[in-house]
Amino acid sequence: MEITAQQLATMVHGTVEGDASVVINNYGKIEEAGPGCLTFLANPKYTHFIYDTKATAVLVSKDFVPEHPVSATLIRVDDPYKTLADLLNIAASQTAVVRRGIEQPCFIAQGVEVPDDAYIGAMAYVAQGVKLGKNVKIYPQVYIGDNVVIGDDVILYPGVKIYHGCKIGNRCTVHAGTVIGSDGFGFAPKADGTYEKIAQMGIVILEDDVEIGANTTIDRATMGATVIHRGVKLDNLIQVAHNVEIGDNTVMAAQVGIAGSTKIGKHNMVGGQVGFAGHITVGDNCGFGAQSGVPSDIDDNKRVLGSPAINAFDFARQVSLLKRLPDMYNDIKSIKKEINKQQ
Repeated sequence: MEITAQQLATMVHGTVEGDASVVINNYGKIEEAGPGCLTFLANPKYTHFIYDTKATAVLVSKDFVPEHPVSATLIRVDDPYKTLADLLNIAASQTAVVRRGIEQPCFIAQGVEVPDDAYIGAMAYVAQGVKLGKNVKIYPQVYIGDNVVIGDDVILYPGVKIYHGCKIGNRCTVHAGTVIGSDGFGFAPKADGTYEKIAQMGIVILEDDVEIGANTTIDRATMGATVIHRGVKLDNLIQVAHNVEIGDNTVMAAQVGIAGSTKIGKHNMVGGQVGFAGHITVGDNCGFGAQSGVPSDIDDNKRVLGSPAINAFDFARQVSLLKRLPDMYNDIKSIKKEINKQQ
């Protein structure tokens, strides 16, 4: 599809600065985009690319002030990143393949009602007592265990496994290879040094509008439920242990690990490879830098880094001092030599 900068600006309620008649027919990153591409500038550290970009048009914020001439046409909007996301979603919806019907071979247990607008791919397994919502999309090789409940407009990509009894809310997306409802890591030590498995009798609940990345694992509760609340977004390769609770609209990057029975509040942002100890409580609106280790409770509105995690400002000071440690060590050695000479 081709569209002029002016037409695009009208669509996104923006204003044009430059040649409004230029034609856009593709998207690209600001450092790689070529002629005909639309790109965006949202992160200040990429600002230098705007002066050399070959893109035809760039989405920028309304308060962006260039320090040098820009050859590309600028389209000023309130939020460039969100605007681009909206445009990409529109483009994706226009090119998406609509899948419906039941492919063979697959297994659907007797008594399971499949909505007319559903899609079930080849080699999928739908067990006894499963309830499927409207417009569900179940891709090939998905396993859905006994008595699982799946809401409307859910997408389960290839190889997803959902164990018995779990509940998936409306408009959830679960990417390839993810396992929901496997046993929590529960073993009781015995006198002879061996371990006895503790039965994991709970379930996993995903509330509405949750998205789970590829190869993530969410363990079922020992008792009760492991709960992923409304609007949570989890990246790839995340481990969520038994009886964990993750609050509304929290986002987590890849390789986060959450130990059992930890409660994480709402609207948190968690960087990659962060580790949470078990049986702790994390407040709302917190930020966790990548590779932070969180051993204890965190209050609301905190920004932490490091392992063990501390206030982000204090961590930055520590890093600054650590860089100076060799010089400080040499200074101490010199001072000791002077003191020894005077004795």
